[in-house]
Amino acid sequence: MIRVLVVDDSPGDRQWLAGLLARSSDYEVITAANGEEAIRLVAEYSPHVIVTDMLMPGMNGLELVAALRQAFPGLPVILVTAHGSEDLALEALRRGASSYVAKSWAARRLLPTVHQVAEAAVQRAKISRLNQYLQHCGFSFSLASDCQLLKPILNFVHGLLECLELDSGEITRINIALQEALSNAVFHGNLELSSALREEDEAQYFALAERRRKEPPYCNRRVYFRGELSRQKLEFVIRDEGPGFDPSVLPNPHDPESLECPCGRGLLLIYSFMDEVSFNERGNEIRLVKRLSEKGTPEQPVVGPRDAPEETPLR
Repeated sequence: MIRVLVVDDSPGDRQWLAGLLARSSDYEVITAANGEEAIRLVAEYSPHVIVTDMLMPGMNGLELVAALRQAFPGLPVILVTAHGSEDLALEALRRGASSYVAKSWAARRLLPTVHQVAEAAVQRAKISRLNQYLQHCGFSFSLASDCQLLKPILNFVHGLLECLELDSGEITRINIALQEALSNAVFHGNLELSSALREEDEAQYFALAERRRKEPPYCNRRVYFRGELSRQKLEFVIRDEGPGFDPSVLPNPHDPESLECPCGRGLLLIYSFMDEVSFNERGNEIRLVKRLSEKGTPEQPVVGPRDAPEETPLR
């Protein structure tokens, strides 16, 4: 069973968030009223995932992320954002938080987000470390447009990143960025599905995806995923065979208001977790780069996500 710690100074919101998680029998939920209590409960109960509000008296969400990363490296933290906390949330994502959920969308998004982050963390713990002397490796896949392939391919990347001795929390963040980019290539690229349809009717969205996966021309399209990994730099390239897109029509991922926009969530996470993000002219290929220090830990980006070029957003 996955143990989740919910941190919120509001008793009502704390009970509401815990209740959303309690809908699933997979989770054991404990709660804390502030950051100081959260740190004490982490030491006592060893939760697998933290879900925290951003705006709290005393230690806010950003300060809690920093304290947890210092005392419990690798423990994933999910932010719950509300209007007025967007700047803090963006900074927390840059400093080590694993994901976020806008409070206005928590009823629909909290359980799937906790599942995504918890699964990534559990898989990381289960995969054994390979050769500690590994200096460089590369891979190249030609994948069918099948979302069932995403989990095994991400597990494969997990193992490679562990061999390079990356910080465990950083592995989770990189895998979440890759999952967002690969899902984008499958659903929006090859299957040509819109984010608007998913927000209107999620069941219809996935039903249409399943139909198109078996129909030409969609069924003939591939997702090409390659990576070059060393102890200095990680580089991933993902290309689909869809028609491409015009990046200029999408919302700015560096704008704090993007946290409240469900269609821009994947893009915001990718920009927050990677050092470089770029696209080809057609708009059907994305290149992601994470720079590392000599020991395999992330470097501080020279140009952060806030300052990255605005002409290269993802669908």
